[in-house]
Order: sequence, then structure tokens, then C-alpha cells
Amino acid sequence: MRAAPSPPRPTALPGFGEFVTMIAALMAMTALAIDSMLPALPDIGASFGVENDNDRQWVIAIFLFGFGVMQLVFGTLSDRFGRKPVLAAGYSLYVIFSLACAISQSFEMLLVARFLSGAALAVSRSLAVAIVRDRFAGRQMARVMSLAFIVFMAAPIIAPAVGQLILFVAPWRWIFFMLAIAGAAVMLWVGLRLPETLALEHRLPLNLGRLAAAWRRAASERFSVGYTLALTVMQGALIGFITSAQQVFFDVFRHPLWFTPVFAVVAGTMAIANWQNSRIVVRLGTRFVSHWALIGYIGFAALHLGVAMSGWETIYSFTLLQALTMGCFGLASANFGAMAMENMGGIAGSASSVQGFVATCGAAVIGISIGQAFNGTVVPLVAGFLVCGVIALGIVFVTERRRLFVDEDEPIVPADPGPLPLE
Repeated sequence: MRAAPSPPRPTALPGFGEFVTMIAALMAMTALAIDSMLPALPDIGASFGVENDNDRQWVIAIFLFGFGVMQLVFGTLSDRFGRKPVLAAGYSLYVIFSLACAISQSFEMLLVARFLSGAALAVSRSLAVAIVRDRFAGRQMARVMSLAFIVFMAAPIIAPAVGQLILFVAPWRWIFFMLAIAGAAVMLWVGLRLPETLALEHRLPLNLGRLAAAWRRAASERFSVGYTLALTVMQGALIGFITSAQQVFFDVFRHPLWFTPVFAVVAGTMAIANWQNSRIVVRLGTRFVSHWALIGYIGFAALHLGVAMSGWETIYSFTLLQALTMGCFGLASANFGAMAMENMGGIAGSASSVQGFVATCGAAVIGISIGQAFNGTVVPLVAGFLVCGVIALGIVFVTERRRLFVDEDEPIVPADPGPLPLE
């Protein structure tokens, strides 16, 4: 008599640590696509005969515009079809357009391909936030986002070094081949290991009335609007730093070899800030931590502007003060993103899309304005940080109805609910 076949072994599902790392990888692809370009901008400009150095910044800026616009589409589609199919489609397109960047024969063709690759990679930002919101809310969502940011921050730390290493052995086009390979690897990992996080009964119909209602809610709810706008102006300063950082080290300080390590120091400070946030935010609250961090951001930016305008700026003072400012940004940003999503349960994909569209496109406009103001000194950059910080504080002050530092009641969910259930 034959023995009954043993039942198939259940597929191992990601626990909390792998889940956080996976979210971080999705987020890190954006930083990798942007920051690995920075050392190559002079070579790209020389290859295509770009005469104005500031015009090279469009390799970064045009990617961000594509990245912002398409978030409206991907998040909405994921609310209807689920997170995984939309992720797979977006990443497939990203690999294709990265290869198109690699074989571009003109600067204009490169910019078109960069816009399309940014549009495709928008799937990462929209769905990473929505997937986290599917499982967490309130302070625990802020904690998860902070932990993800710790891993995510490895990308801007190492990405310029990766780009520089590639340039030592190959032309700049191979950076885009590397991005295509990295995108394919992340797509494969998510496809094999991440179960669908949006249950069938929670999927929303794809119709204009429902979309308009979801977008209207995301664009009118007080915390969604306020913290999205505050994050937008702060990210604008960050993009201003990214677009002009190469020129700062090459043209202002005349230390091109310092670019990669100093960029890593600044990004590392942000990573440390996010790690610290993950340890204290549940105890102290998102508002207490982020509001004080925003005040610190303004204070360090003001001090930095004073140093820059006095003529005492050196590469050492720039590194220290920029790192302190960005550390405060790291403490504030993850919490601002979590607070913007506080009341968006049920429409997480659509809400994340609207917020991401506003934050990315708005920040790109602000950032490219700061970058284009580069005049051979760091004053426009540092002044941009101070102005953006003050505007963000004003927005937060209005959003919280003049009541800073104090959290409202937030839903608390377990820190580690275990493996995700299969659909």
C-alpha cells in the first residue's frame, strides 16, 4: 500500500527584518539611479558637448520630474490590481529605459530616456509607502520607515563611489548598464519573496469617480496636505544639494576627490538620524521628534549661511554644517511622511501617489531653482536650505493649528506582526 504523499512545505515568507530590508531596497533604487550619476556628469557633458555646466544638472532633474508625474498612475493602479503586478510592470520598464540611457546618442535622447526611466521607477516610491501602510500605522509606521531609511541610506553613501569606480574602468554608459542589472535583481527578489499585501476585498474599482474621491481626500485632509507640503520644501533643498554638489567640490573647493567621501559623510549622518529616530519615535512621538528636528535644521542652516557669507567657509566647515543640517532632515522626513499618511488607510496607494507627485515634482522645481542659482559659491545652496526650513516650519505651524511637539492619539500596532499572510 503506497503511502499518501506528504503535503507541500509552505513557502517561507519574509519576517520583519527582511520586509524592512525589501522596502529599503525598493526605496534605494531611486537614490542609486540619481547619486551614481553625480561623478559622471562632467564626462556626460563632455561626451555630448554640453557647454553650460549648470545644464548637466538636467540629467538629475528630468529624472525627478518623470519620477513625480507617474506616481499618480502607479499608486492608483496598485489599489485596483494589487501591489505586486504593478511593481513588476514598473520595474520591467525601468530596466528597458535604463538600457536606452546607456545607448543614447545625443544629450536630448539621454534626457528623454532619463525622464522615462524616472517615470518607470516611480513605482518604487508609491508602492513602498503603500505596502508599509498596508501593514502599519502611526508611530509604528514611522518606526518601520525609519528602519527602512537606515538601510536605504546605504545607497547615497555608496552610489557615488560605485559610479566613480565604474568610471575608473569603463565609460559612463556602464553606469546605466549597472542600474538595469540592479533593477532586474530587485524585481526578482520582490517577485519571489513578497506576498501580496493588499487583500482582494480591499481593492478599489478603477473608475474616475472613485479616483477623484481618493485624490480629493488626499489633497484636502489636513495632515496629508500639511506634511506633504512641508516635506516637499525640505526635499527641494536636498535636491538642490544633490544637483549642485558635484560643482561645489569641483569648482568651489577644488577638491574633486573629496566629493565621494564627503557625500558619504552627509548621507551617513542622515542614516544615523533615522536609526536614532527608530529608537525614540515610539516613546516620544512623531511630532515631538520631527518638530524639534525641523527647528534644529533651521538653526544649523542659519549658522551655515552666516559662515558662508562671512567668507570663512572651508571644505571642513561645509562638511560639518551640511552633515548636521541633513541629520536633522533625516529625523524629520520619515516622521513627516508617516504623519501625511496617518488618515489615509483604505486609499494608501492613491494617497501615496498624490503625496509623492506633489512632493517629488514640487521638490524638483525647488531643487533645480537652487541648483541653477549656483554662482561659484555655496551661498545660494545654503540660503536655499534656510528658506526651505523656515517655510516648512510655517506650514507645520498652520497644519498643527499652532500646537507643536504634541502628538494626537495614534493607533498602535505590533512592532513585528510576523510573516505576511498569503492571499
